[in-house]
Amino acid sequence: MRNIGIMAHIDAGKTTTTERILYYAGQSYKIGEVDDGEAVMDWMEQEQIRGITIQSAITTIFWKDVQINIIDTPGHVDFTAEVERSLRVLDGAIAIFDAVHGVQPQTETVWHQAQRYHIPCIGYVNKMDRIGANFFQVLEEITAKLGIATAPIQIPIGQEGSFEGVVDLITMQEVHWKPGTDGIDMIVSPIAQERQDISQSWRDKLIDVLSTVSDAITEQFLSGEEITAPLIKEELRKAALSRALLPVCAGASRRNMGVQPLIDAVIDFLPSPHETVPVIGHHLKKNTEVIIPCDLSATPLGLVFKIQHDTAAGNLSLCYIRMYSGSLKAGDTIYNIGKKKRERINRILRMHSNKPDTLEALNAGDIGVAIGMRTAQTGDTLGSEGFPVILGKMQFPEPVISVSIEPKNISEQKRLKEVLELLSKEDPTFTTKDNEETGQLIISGMGELHLEVLVTRILEEFKVSARKGNPQVTYRESIGMQAEHSAHFSRVLANKENTADISLTVAPRNRGAGNHYRLAVTNKDIPSSIFEAVERGITASFSAGIRLGYPCTDIEVVLTGIQYSELTGTPFAYEACASACFDEACRKAGPVLLEPVMAVAINVPTEFVGNVVNLVSTRGGHIISLDSIQQGEKIVALCSLERMFGFMNELRSVSQGRARFSMEFSHFVPIQTPR
Repeated sequence: MRNIGIMAHIDAGKTTTTERILYYAGQSYKIGEVDDGEAVMDWMEQEQIRGITIQSAITTIFWKDVQINIIDTPGHVDFTAEVERSLRVLDGAIAIFDAVHGVQPQTETVWHQAQRYHIPCIGYVNKMDRIGANFFQVLEEITAKLGIATAPIQIPIGQEGSFEGVVDLITMQEVHWKPGTDGIDMIVSPIAQERQDISQSWRDKLIDVLSTVSDAITEQFLSGEEITAPLIKEELRKAALSRALLPVCAGASRRNMGVQPLIDAVIDFLPSPHETVPVIGHHLKKNTEVIIPCDLSATPLGLVFKIQHDTAAGNLSLCYIRMYSGSLKAGDTIYNIGKKKRERINRILRMHSNKPDTLEALNAGDIGVAIGMRTAQTGDTLGSEGFPVILGKMQFPEPVISVSIEPKNISEQKRLKEVLELLSKEDPTFTTKDNEETGQLIISGMGELHLEVLVTRILEEFKVSARKGNPQVTYRESIGMQAEHSAHFSRVLANKENTADISLTVAPRNRGAGNHYRLAVTNKDIPSSIFEAVERGITASFSAGIRLGYPCTDIEVVLTGIQYSELTGTPFAYEACASACFDEACRKAGPVLLEPVMAVAINVPTEFVGNVVNLVSTRGGHIISLDSIQQGEKIVALCSLERMFGFMNELRSVSQGRARFSMEFSHFVPIQTPR
């Protein structure tokens, strides 16, 4: 068995390559094209319309008696969480490189994600038929940018329009694809005379790079013995599994060339679940780490790595599970270790994109879908109460862009909340919250495309009538100087006179100190309920604002005088009087409007530091520090929240998508008027 993912930058040909794999393995009866919206793996309507992969899709093929579970992942940076959770459960990956553009920004991102999970990879240089394709330059870029030595097991025969096949450097044969057969018929032949020298040169380079990590190859080379194809495969497999070398193939998937040898390379150089480094779990009762072997007879232990809503399953979701040990059968009761709840598994499925096949059991090392669990979420560990072991959690990036969304009418409000909750369960990087200060429902995601896709799904897939808007910046109000004011309140209610007289002093406090109310007068003859009423009036005024209705901050309020009449003084009168007095005192004290300032941390490759610094400066930001880190530079700056809207898109533009940022609230600063 092999559990592999296909990862790359957007438009490198991941889905196109996967479609050919399905076709040649007999899983599909025809080749689905992404451009025509007919790709099997891009089954969502939004994927077909936009021509991009949005959700990772899973399928299973059988090739030379080996079961291969394949996850086709998105390439757009907004959907990086789909890649993250897929890589968490995979044993190997195909990294696809564009022969024209080489190592692109998102390729670097997914490569580092795979590196974090110690996933062995093979490389595939696609689009060798395109103008500007250069296989050998891509090899140099891989070593320079990804920091791994390449071991090309093929070299292309021709390039651009003249690309016609590959030379297999292990068997020293040429491989061509017969025209008009959709790439099914391969013609294997001896290497042509004009390509003998370059082929031998690159085979020598393969032996040379392999000898740096293989004693067996070195010994055979030094003894002058012939280095056989089986030995090369065996030693290259060891090097690939240890991530010491990257075996690289070449092809042009769109023209149906190069895919079958790539599937062979998956079997030859990527690990089975039994060959991977054993997973480490944490035993909750013993508080120790536990090694989890891939053993069918062991205690069942699996990880939920993806939740997907399926209208056909009713209120139940599809729970994608990787089983690490034991077996899970339909009808079993499984224990959700983190949530401490038992769940019944109604059915177990093997997914072919969005089409299910029923399974009797899901065994150790396999990936499948369970239906029946109501409380499971992404990252949950499934096992037994007698063996409470938690598998490592997945780390997802924080959402960076937010918009508001509201139902068009009250009747849609409940439905909208239900849909948002469902989408949040599906996607860990999609969050929702109610902003109490503005009354808006705010949704947050990884980018504008991410939110655009989700909002479209809400409107079209779930048929919810809603409007999307921009979030409002929450300003604050304060004062610039000290002021005093005395107020008198008198009103007749229900034939009873209500009066109150108080004096207040207001003064500004240090930024970030908050509001404070205190008494400077005491009078034992005045009931405590009166003083409590004054405090209620002041506290309510803090949240009501001064001139523009924004909450107040950093104001000191002191009650300096109070007159009380037993006949007409009531708590209602003093509460109303305190509120009016506070309002007038603050108006005398030079009210100021404050805007939130964010602390922004930006990680950027060294070559783009100047561009990013200029971008921050044009948005009115102040650079606080610039420090060197392992993968470039870290810029820390302070910038107005209002000016940070749209920052992500511009940051990606000036850094070729390779910079990342996070921000958190720092403090408020005065402005004249809201922008």
